[in-house]
Amino acid sequence: MLVSGRYAAKYLLLIALPLLAALMPQTSSALPSYARQTGLACQTCHTIGFGPALTPYGQNFKLNGYVWGDASSLPPVAFMQVSSFTNTQKGQDGGAAPHFSPNDNFAADQTSLFYGGRIYDKLGAFIQTTYDGVAQRLSWDNFDLRYANRATIAGHALVYGGTLNNNPTVQDLWNSTPAWSFPYQSSPLAPTPAAAPLIEGALAQQVAGVTAYGMLDNLLYLESGVYRSLPSRLQSRLGVGPGGESPIQGEAPYWRGALQRSFGPVYASLGTFGMSARLKPGGDGSAGGDRYTDLGFDATAQWQLDGINAFNGNATYIHELQRLDASHALGLSANPANHLNSFRLNAAYVWKQTVSFSAGYFDINGSSDGGLYAPGAIGGSASGSPGSSGYLYQLEYVPFGKFDSWARPWANVRLGLQYTEYTRFNGGRINYDGAGRNAGDNNTLYLFVWTAF
Repeated sequence: MLVSGRYAAKYLLLIALPLLAALMPQTSSALPSYARQTGLACQTCHTIGFGPALTPYGQNFKLNGYVWGDASSLPPVAFMQVSSFTNTQKGQDGGAAPHFSPNDNFAADQTSLFYGGRIYDKLGAFIQTTYDGVAQRLSWDNFDLRYANRATIAGHALVYGGTLNNNPTVQDLWNSTPAWSFPYQSSPLAPTPAAAPLIEGALAQQVAGVTAYGMLDNLLYLESGVYRSLPSRLQSRLGVGPGGESPIQGEAPYWRGALQRSFGPVYASLGTFGMSARLKPGGDGSAGGDRYTDLGFDATAQWQLDGINAFNGNATYIHELQRLDASHALGLSANPANHLNSFRLNAAYVWKQTVSFSAGYFDINGSSDGGLYAPGAIGGSASGSPGSSGYLYQLEYVPFGKFDSWARPWANVRLGLQYTEYTRFNGGRINYDGAGRNAGDNNTLYLFVWTAF
């Protein structure tokens, strides 16, 4: 979809102003914390000069507790800002969000402050606090505190440790699991499908989990642990706002296993992950609880074509079983049992660690349930089906983060143009919500500027 000409000047300002700010000299206390601690360029740990996706070296840095490197004695603190413009094929009556127009919205998506690096000896952390510019709320964000150590057992090398975190899969090493999966950044002002498995972010920042892990011979990774919901009062103090959530009853077990191997310039991994949780629907435990069991499978491939150009790919499949005894008794679901499937596939070509073109496919399908997926404008389903599918395309420019970058590692910018195309939305292609909206009306053009210091 083409954007109207009257926004062209605003687009240029949106991109140019943060870029100019990134080029201006910064004080040393504002350097990205991991790069400052290790003294390495961002491209050492990331598949493109600046961004979440990790190389095998980056995975090992995380596995070993974020503690490698002694290049700086400064506190490991960093700052991030994401600004954006969102256009949907058809506007959203009443506004895309409170204080926003039905369409063509500029936003300061998020502003984050991080503590990222060593705390003491073998103890390190990734701690994020975020101001959400759309919800206009300050809260804690992703949290991963971990201890790691090394041992040799019968001639086999073992890295072992434990994590305390607040989002299932945020501690994961691979970018194929939900917390760090493609597209890494998406519009907070565009309609999104109503259904997603529990492990795809439904518990983020609402829980605390403790897991133990081990990597044997840099080949086999195993992890297990449990999660509990945080008390409502504590969530409120942390800025989460627990209203309407379905808390965990007792403990929810989590597991992760993966095999990885490098074959010359090719790295590949194959894994499984999942969790099982009993939830009180909407916080109401009068009828007992619902049981959600998620079983996921994932694969990652990275191919360094000539040392500076690369191909990356990820695939994830999650099957969720839902035993909805409590929801059914309370009249919240039409069925006592459902299932939900989520499949995501994406690939990217990275040119000189600077320009990246990515494409992805997603499909969500499962049991129709008129109680869970009721008709309603934009976010509802006329058929009661959770089915949504489509394609996502993304072009990014990352000028810094390389070994020879100017002002490394002070200047970090990621400029992105993303387009999401829906072939099906909440169970249909035409009039999917019962109010006349089509799946294609939610097609989204998203421009973003992502900076970090």
